[in-house]
Amino acid sequence: MRRIFALGVLCLLISACSSKKNRVIADMIIPQPSEVNVKSGFFNNDSPKISFNGVMPEDKENLCEIIEGIYPDAEIIEDEGVKGDINITLEAFANTTEGSYSLNISRNSIEIAARQPAGLLYAVETVAQLKYLGDGKGIACMDINDIPRFGYRGMHLDVSRHFFDAEFIKKQLDVLAFYKMNRFHWHLTDGAGWRIEIKKYPELTEEAAWRPYKNWKEFWFGGRRYCKQSDEGANGGYYTQEEIKDVVAYAQKRGITIIPEIEMPGHSEEVLAVYPELSCSGRPYVNVDLCPGNEKTFEFLENVLSEVIELFPSEYIHIGGDEADKGSWKTCPKCQAKMRSEGLKNVDELQSYLIRRIEQFLSSKGRKLIGWDEIMQGGLSPYATVMSWRNEEHGIKAAEMGHDAIMTPGGYCYFDYYQDNPITEPEAIGGYLPLSKVYSFNPVPDSLDTETSYHIRGVQANLWTEYMPTEEQVEYMIYPRILALAEVGWSMPENKSWDRFLKAANRHLLILDEKGINAHRIANGVNIKDSVNVDKKEIVISLSCDRIPSEIRYTTDGTDPEISSLLYKEPITVKDSITLKTAAFVNGERVTQPQIFKTYYHKGIGKKATYNLPFCEHYTAAAEASMTDGYRGGASYADGRWQGFRTGDIDIVIDMGEVTEFSEIEANFMQQPGPWIWFPVYVDISVSDDGKEFRNIKHIDTDVPRDSEGTLIKNFGFSGKEKARYIRYFAHQQPLDGAYMFIDEIIIK
Repeated sequence: MRRIFALGVLCLLISACSSKKNRVIADMIIPQPSEVNVKSGFFNNDSPKISFNGVMPEDKENLCEIIEGIYPDAEIIEDEGVKGDINITLEAFANTTEGSYSLNISRNSIEIAARQPAGLLYAVETVAQLKYLGDGKGIACMDINDIPRFGYRGMHLDVSRHFFDAEFIKKQLDVLAFYKMNRFHWHLTDGAGWRIEIKKYPELTEEAAWRPYKNWKEFWFGGRRYCKQSDEGANGGYYTQEEIKDVVAYAQKRGITIIPEIEMPGHSEEVLAVYPELSCSGRPYVNVDLCPGNEKTFEFLENVLSEVIELFPSEYIHIGGDEADKGSWKTCPKCQAKMRSEGLKNVDELQSYLIRRIEQFLSSKGRKLIGWDEIMQGGLSPYATVMSWRNEEHGIKAAEMGHDAIMTPGGYCYFDYYQDNPITEPEAIGGYLPLSKVYSFNPVPDSLDTETSYHIRGVQANLWTEYMPTEEQVEYMIYPRILALAEVGWSMPENKSWDRFLKAANRHLLILDEKGINAHRIANGVNIKDSVNVDKKEIVISLSCDRIPSEIRYTTDGTDPEISSLLYKEPITVKDSITLKTAAFVNGERVTQPQIFKTYYHKGIGKKATYNLPFCEHYTAAAEASMTDGYRGGASYADGRWQGFRTGDIDIVIDMGEVTEFSEIEANFMQQPGPWIWFPVYVDISVSDDGKEFRNIKHIDTDVPRDSEGTLIKNFGFSGKEKARYIRYFAHQQPLDGAYMFIDEIIIK
């Protein structure tokens, strides 16, 4: 009796241990399912028999293709109703939401059920993830009921600025499907190159698809000219219509709808280079916008869209509509005549006129129009869907008007932004969008009512490829951030957890490696957070790392951290100054680059600063307190600590309150050419006792050229013995229209 009891206890312990392991595996699923109940054990049949019930032949074929990737030795049961080891059933599933499914995994069988084929597909992709996560043990036993939050979960790729072939697109579609993404926005045309074969207009691919430059940077800063495909040194490419049909079919099999974008009326330099009669001037390389006053423009657009519609069965056709210059329209006789004949008050309404006509044309073909949020300017077309990229407000406004909206704001969804320290990362266009910020995105603010929320149809990541000339770099920018957006689009907020997701994302890096994806390694550095306490006159520094598992070690003597360096256990308190170097370690090996952080509790903290010239309203930091609040700028100019000045100088006077001795005055500036951020031409530092008469104590000319690459941070300062009450810090802006200067803190020691 005792033996039986002991054996029973042992079985319970083994079962509990197995369930705990399966809970860990369940937490690794991305995106996280709606409901998971873990069980003990694994389904470990490597050559299962697969049965289908109620599934159409085409859907069955698609599912079999994915299953073969999971189980190469699987056997398909041809007769319906015969049970197998894995049973896939299309039935009147309890939840009608498109894509929902149930998945029941036991030691002996896997049962999959859904109302629509999409749900079956997502269930199989979940099984595929669990196979990877099982580490050779099989599929962890659990019951899953899953419902997607949004019906639109998209990824955008710009192939105009740099061209990527069809096989690369297919590779990305495979991975997107693995994470239940269901839209691929293919940005096929832009001023940097036309990428789709249009048989009626062969010049678009004979010339507008090719450039005599190695990459976009050379094109953009070197004349912005196009060439013929046959010209020596021609770079570029395009997709034939047959290639597009093949890619579209490939995507459909994986549950992904491809939405093509044909950019209009702006970003059309490549079109106007080969068909200049469609511009306001009638000459190539003069205008950037199509001429909406010219009926030939509409003839061209309708002919192009007619061929596009034949290639793409998508409900939506994206027409761009963003960043149109419209300047030439103001003086173009044809545009002015069109405005008079149509009763249009301004060029915004002229753009709206073009959008409405294109919408009517698409509607006549059974399609719907979608465009960037500028299509709202001048009045929104009746049935248009808005893709909100500049911020969330435009999407909310469209939803309040009864229009559907896709949320893709740059601050959360622009994957061309830096994802780690810009100084150590490959060159990018600017910005700063770490994995954590993508994950924090909530497309539907709590303040929206039910009706407005209904019109927020989903989310999308955007990748603009100015600084990505290679396939490896594109993947580096997409992954793993797309995993975070996949969970934003699929999982309800109550099912999300950053700590859980971070552990899962670290595990999925190994899966991405197996799939041949060049993913960014999570946490190339240590996260450093400082907090200034004016009352205690101290700065408290906290360290963390997104690489899991890892430990952080640091030094304060300027040397690089080693495994023998100080182990970080609790926040570090600084009363005067510190030069901190940090790095993360795994199994005794350093896994991040040493990162340096200098901070000071300096004499200027809390002192009054007077601005003789205004800072930029978009980059205010802490407004008038920014230069003396003790906070240094971080990796991004948009981190709320860097203060921006646009097309104007910096002229700040700090009142120390009394005559004060000091030995150093300094401030950091950032240079990042992509977003038009430059070091000052020079800096002058001067002092005064009365705040009226100042004497110059230091003049510093910049020694860094404007054509430098990447992100640079440079200190402009004074060193020597001085005393004064007032300190004036003046920086002269570069003579470039629209240029920015960014400064973080004026440090006084």
